[in-house]
Amino acid sequence: MLVGVASSVQAAGGESIWFDAPAADWEREGLPIGNGALGAVIAGDVTRDRIQFNEKTLWTGGPGAQGYDFGWPQQAQGDVVAQVRTTINEQGSITPEDAAKLLGHKITAYGDYQTFGDLIIDSNKNDSDVKSVFTNYRRELSLSDAQINVSYEQGGVRYRREYLASYPDGVIAIKYSADQPASISFTASVQVPDNRSLAVAIDQGRITASGKLHSNGLQFETQIQLLNQGGELAVIDGNKLQVTAADSVVILLAAGTDYAQSYPKYRGAHPHKRLHKQLNKASKKSFEQLQATHRADYQTLFDRAALDIGQKPQSLTTPKLLAGYKKGDAVLDRTLEATYFQFGRYLLISSSRPGSLPANLQGVWNNSITPPWNADYHVNINLQMNYWLAETTNLPELTAPLFDFVDSLVVPGTIAAQKVAGVDKGWTLFLNTNIWGFTGVIDWPTAFWQPEAAAWLAQHYYEHYLFSGDKKFLRNRAYPLMKSASEFWLEFLVKDPRDGQWIVSPSFSPEHGPFTRAAAMSQQIVFDLLRNTHEAALLTGDKKFAQAVQEKLANLDRGMRIGSWGQLQEWKEDIDDPKNEHRHISHLYALHPGRDINARNTPELLAAARTTLNARGDGGTGWSQAWKVNMWARLLDGNRAHKVLGEQLQRSTLSNLWDNHPPFQIDGNFGASAGIAEMLLQSHGDELHFLPALPASWPSGSVTGLRARGGITVDLQWHKGELTQARIHTQHAQKINIRTSRPVAEFTLQDVKHGKSLGIKAEGNSGSFAAQGTGTYLLSSSGR
Repeated sequence: MLVGVASSVQAAGGESIWFDAPAADWEREGLPIGNGALGAVIAGDVTRDRIQFNEKTLWTGGPGAQGYDFGWPQQAQGDVVAQVRTTINEQGSITPEDAAKLLGHKITAYGDYQTFGDLIIDSNKNDSDVKSVFTNYRRELSLSDAQINVSYEQGGVRYRREYLASYPDGVIAIKYSADQPASISFTASVQVPDNRSLAVAIDQGRITASGKLHSNGLQFETQIQLLNQGGELAVIDGNKLQVTAADSVVILLAAGTDYAQSYPKYRGAHPHKRLHKQLNKASKKSFEQLQATHRADYQTLFDRAALDIGQKPQSLTTPKLLAGYKKGDAVLDRTLEATYFQFGRYLLISSSRPGSLPANLQGVWNNSITPPWNADYHVNINLQMNYWLAETTNLPELTAPLFDFVDSLVVPGTIAAQKVAGVDKGWTLFLNTNIWGFTGVIDWPTAFWQPEAAAWLAQHYYEHYLFSGDKKFLRNRAYPLMKSASEFWLEFLVKDPRDGQWIVSPSFSPEHGPFTRAAAMSQQIVFDLLRNTHEAALLTGDKKFAQAVQEKLANLDRGMRIGSWGQLQEWKEDIDDPKNEHRHISHLYALHPGRDINARNTPELLAAARTTLNARGDGGTGWSQAWKVNMWARLLDGNRAHKVLGEQLQRSTLSNLWDNHPPFQIDGNFGASAGIAEMLLQSHGDELHFLPALPASWPSGSVTGLRARGGITVDLQWHKGELTQARIHTQHAQKINIRTSRPVAEFTLQDVKHGKSLGIKAEGNSGSFAAQGTGTYLLSSSGR
């Protein structure tokens, strides 16, 4: 038995996650790397290094699998929808069970995201028990370098293993080395689950493992190249490579399938030629060259935003850091919070790069053939939450996979609108989707009917325009998709016989209560879509459609009512239970991620949202707590947002800082990072609100690189809870409105580019100035 002794070396900085032992549990202790399409989880066992890896297109189900039907009924069920509406009008509501019997559809061959397999590195056994003892073990993920390092001492030799996933070179790269020559010996092999065929060939140090999934015939292949310095390389048993007495070994892994993101067949070319070319190119580079290219690419994204809230390097392992949270050490607490913020950004960079599928429920990491919730794309909050941080934390390029994916859903979504909802115009989808264009429904009563999903996804397109000011993107990509989503609603909305307003029926508030008319979430999302589409139509010159949308908006129920106990009603009927602590808080969509409830324009609704959020409590699953962080930030309550963040870290975070639903579900990581950004800067109210929800626990600090709507990037410094400096970087000529916690007259403004002072039109804690195109403007606190 191997015996491990931990390294006592102090961590290099706050932006790392580290353990002093190999991972005993994939979910809780594994460390992830990824390049968007590929992912791997590193356990770091000394004797058997199991590198579990994924490629995001390896899915069962879909075309090629028996019975797959995209979730659509054989015959259009518009008459069934009409029947349900009539019943709701007559009875007031129907049960989810009855709704599912009428509107649901038995799911067939939906599929699951798959583990690709394991690369197994079996190190040769040592000759004596003394040598089998390893000491000074350290397994660390550096967030600043996007690399995992494992180091330990054994038998008088210092061993080092390095792991990275390169986006530019399209490979996972691993290097085994030691401080003494001829110290690296191991056997490498590939293991895959038995739900597929497998053929293994080895040629010139390269393992090629290929086959087909039994479920759907999807063809897959991985190629793994071993490059040894010194020693010998030999093939054993026809399917393994043995390295003996090498000085170092570089391992390069590429993987792919014949999936293509194109309805209806979703198939393309076999991946062999692409992988062969990719690996040949990468093999010509040294590990150090691959590493340098990888770091330059990654750091271009990661280094854009930095957060300083008083964190310092820690000698504690991450599990101990997590266990010590809120135990009285403020510096330790700040270190964990700052690390968690940057870990969310790291995870999105690692699981969502242009050319790949978007981050799913587990990002890109999955060690199962039947993962929880299929590791798919739930579109009633989860996929959307994955991308909240992309705009605000300065990672806008990472939305490309989301937009490519949603674009690919429009054609099957058009059929779903016709067959499921009985609507001949526009497109939509419902609760969940996969990589196979699933846009229909399932028959689980608790959650299956969410026709607002496309409208919610469309919000991301318009937000991308608002953040960037990219009119070409708006005209060519965002507006066509938003218009088509709106066309669905212009036809699907019906008049409420009670008051004549346009409403959604049937309507369901996730994931509880009855099927009814005009649930708040439904109305708020549809209003958000139509309002955004109306704005976009005017910006792109489509006056005719703008008029059609405006006519519907004029009498649309907006889903925002204050109930009998001061709450924001979840349903049009005042039936909210003040003791209900359900995890879903979807009826606060207008607060976040919507932009229709704020302190300046709707203070009464803001107070009602606060009452609702107080009643729901601070608990819930990981993603629910992350959403509440964002909502409390929008309520301008930094202490409460920080409290919920702290409870998420204590109750819903695993030892490796992955979010725990439970089980592992990555949206909570992304949502919490977005929430921290929302605490420090908000721009949804047509103004830059600096430090809108700064908690007392962060009295002094700084943040750089946060993005705001209008093509603006902001750097902030604060001291004793007050803003001392804001550096505003602009791309467009525009009027900029600002808001601080103190009178704006106490600040000075300088045009850094031209070296001159500017005047601010101040009114209390708000003010405005004119930005002249590309430039930097320095707002400083007078006399501080």
